[in-house]
Amino acid sequence: MENCIKTYLNSNIISTITDELRHKKSKILLNSAAASSFSLLIATESIKTKNNLNLIITESKEEAAYMTNDLEEWLQDNKEDYHTKKVLFYPALSYGTNTNESDNIALRLQVLNRLEKQENVLIISYLEAIAGKVAKKETLTNKKIRIQKGERLDVDSLIENLDSYGFECVDFVVRSGEYALRGGIIDIFSYSEQMPCRIELNGDDIESLRSFDVATQLSLKEKEYLFIVPSLEEEKEDYSSSFFDYLNENTIIWTKNLPVSIEKIQEKDNIHVVSNNLLSKEEILEAIADYTVIETGISYFERNAKKIEYSTESQTSFNQNFSLFVSKLEDLTLQGYNNNILVRDEKQKERIKNILNEYGQKGKIIQVKYLDFPISSGFIDNENKLSFFTDHQLFDRYNRYRILDNSNKREQLTVDDLIKLKPGDFVTHMDYGVGKFSGLEKLVNNGKEQEAIRLIYKNNDILYVSIHSLHKISRYTSSEGSEPTLNRLGSKTWQALKDKTKKKVKDIAKDLIKLYAQRKASSGFAFSEDSYMQNELEASFIYEDTPDQYKATKDVKKDMEQTYPMDRLICADVGFGKTEVAIRAAFKAVADSKQVAVLVPTTILAFQHYKTFSERLKNMPCKVDYLNRFRSAKEKSQILKELKEGKIDILIGTHIIANKNTEFKDLGLLIIDEEQKFGVSVKEKIKQMKINIDTLTLTATPIPRTLQFSLMGARDLSIINTPPLNRQPINTQLVYSLNEQIIQSAIVEELNRGGQVFFVHNRVQSLGNMEAFLHKLVPKARIGVGHGQMDGKELEQVMMDFINEEYDILLSTTIVENGLDIPNANTIIINDAQNYGLSDLHQLRGRVGRSNKKAFCYLIKPGEHL
Repeated sequence: MENCIKTYLNSNIISTITDELRHKKSKILLNSAAASSFSLLIATESIKTKNNLNLIITESKEEAAYMTNDLEEWLQDNKEDYHTKKVLFYPALSYGTNTNESDNIALRLQVLNRLEKQENVLIISYLEAIAGKVAKKETLTNKKIRIQKGERLDVDSLIENLDSYGFECVDFVVRSGEYALRGGIIDIFSYSEQMPCRIELNGDDIESLRSFDVATQLSLKEKEYLFIVPSLEEEKEDYSSSFFDYLNENTIIWTKNLPVSIEKIQEKDNIHVVSNNLLSKEEILEAIADYTVIETGISYFERNAKKIEYSTESQTSFNQNFSLFVSKLEDLTLQGYNNNILVRDEKQKERIKNILNEYGQKGKIIQVKYLDFPISSGFIDNENKLSFFTDHQLFDRYNRYRILDNSNKREQLTVDDLIKLKPGDFVTHMDYGVGKFSGLEKLVNNGKEQEAIRLIYKNNDILYVSIHSLHKISRYTSSEGSEPTLNRLGSKTWQALKDKTKKKVKDIAKDLIKLYAQRKASSGFAFSEDSYMQNELEASFIYEDTPDQYKATKDVKKDMEQTYPMDRLICADVGFGKTEVAIRAAFKAVADSKQVAVLVPTTILAFQHYKTFSERLKNMPCKVDYLNRFRSAKEKSQILKELKEGKIDILIGTHIIANKNTEFKDLGLLIIDEEQKFGVSVKEKIKQMKINIDTLTLTATPIPRTLQFSLMGARDLSIINTPPLNRQPINTQLVYSLNEQIIQSAIVEELNRGGQVFFVHNRVQSLGNMEAFLHKLVPKARIGVGHGQMDGKELEQVMMDFINEEYDILLSTTIVENGLDIPNANTIIINDAQNYGLSDLHQLRGRVGRSNKKAFCYLIKPGEHL
């Protein structure tokens, strides 16, 4: 990295740019600054001219995020502390009612705070964010409160200020804009900080200032001072300044395709509630023109700009044609280029080395270095004879971006669950059994005030639990809708129940060990180690494996290579990547000339899996087909014939696969999706199929609600708990009537951002009335209707049309519960939610949130159990 930056510091292109920057308000047009070469130039120039503030304006939030990550890598600026970071991300506010903006407000204020202090940093943003008006500089200065270690603190005055600034008083601080007061300790989460701060008082003197973790509430780092900055969202009448008012005269503005960005922001004006909160097109261009501007791509200032040629080209799209890639490296080596492959994952590095060995021509030399840092897009610099190839582009994989925020620190159980508990909720205490949560209460213990959890037991007995014993309390879970019996304090009932349960668990364990031993003793087919094609398939996955997904894949393949039959259960929430693990296992079986059966509970899921498997395996020597009730008799007959002859490698289907007339030539692997959804008779047929056959079962059933997975038979278990990176949580809202305004707003908001909507109405006879109702609310929306009583071909066509975005809304029964995987559909509205069990709702809700967009679930008329 240092050598790379050193090369550019001494390059002609940087010298030429630096010379031009000596002229105030100069305009420069960089021709052919392709891919991440633009970020490398920005990073190098920021080192060369240290006294300049750099503002980089991209076309979109996604591009800004990738640019942020690139600059963090080039400048090795991966710190989490926003007080010392050089590379800062400045997001937009959406002003939407459904979006929690606290993280975005914090990121914006952290940038404005650094600018107000006249610091020379690199700010990456996009016009939608830059166009939003902000509070005046003096407002930010006047509202700021400085707290210094060792000074005296007027607590009453501080609390008064916090309340007036819109801070919320809570029991435990977990997000920006909250504070908590506990005796001589004050916790505050300022909008200008990445972590909340704990103020410890000795009388009125500030004895210590420490940042702390929102999840564990434990202190992390000593601080000398703290700046408390409000959100300023309450000061909208003061939003008369532009972002540009915070910049100094030495600012360099870097832009890419500026005219395109201007057009985009004009199109997006309608999503902002208050139009005068945005700068006009003319105001933006006038403000940018007042600074030094370096453009690339489509230029706005081209007429007056100094044009600088920069001979770079984007990384070729090899489309996994590795022969072409190796040939390119050989040519570049021959021409004296310094070739670099950017790959952080060791396994990927080994795959690339194998490819170079496999495809390299004898007598031809390839010189290449492996660098363990990622950039968003590779490029070839012809001027400096440097090439950078990224592994994700080479294998056509999705490259995630990372934006620093606090949300991942809020996902842990203890404090977060405590906050969500409401008086009356049932809880289980490890030592005392089932009680009712009754809130938090302050108690005096040995002269000190402490916070305790108040639990109510049978006969209204009360138990106080210290917040330091949170680990002994968990939310009560049971079968749906049933209310537990409260335990009585001092009774032996709870201990007897625990002892009885322990005995039952031991009995189950004995049976499982016996079953497991029998399975180990039986012989199965030992699959070969991974072939070259297996590595190629896994490398071609467009997303980066999560740690759990990687481990599950490894465990499955290890099981398949054993001499006894595999029986593994993979448990993962909807959209967490269990299907990809199944595809890899299936291909491993096919590579050893074995056939694979994929058994699914619904016709739609069979078709969706067929599409998914076919797409992933399209470049592999593998034939995939499917069977369900929608196939014609002639099609079924042909499929069964080819299956018996061994011409079909992977067959996906419903319970038809388990019928006696379905004969495989050489079945080696059985994959069962959602086994709990099959009836008893089908399960008996499955047991017959599983004899001496490797079996992989997939489920989204929440774990560890029951021991269901163990009671089905002795199994190895893999749990995929890690959601795909950048996956947004699903925002679930309860709506207590068929509220036209809320439903209309939800649909319009989703369609305005280019998305699609699921509307679930589980009564076939009244689907027509519901369609008319939706047409009245959203007249221009294209609505498709689907249910299980339709002709198979017709239903399949409706589903395909929705997948192909020919419908905006899919109005259907619960036939969509399993199978439809549509990343563009991120809002689901479920009518009459009181008629569904929690597991059904969990499945339906899982239809959305399968992309990086924020997802919404509206439960209309929920029952008491929700």
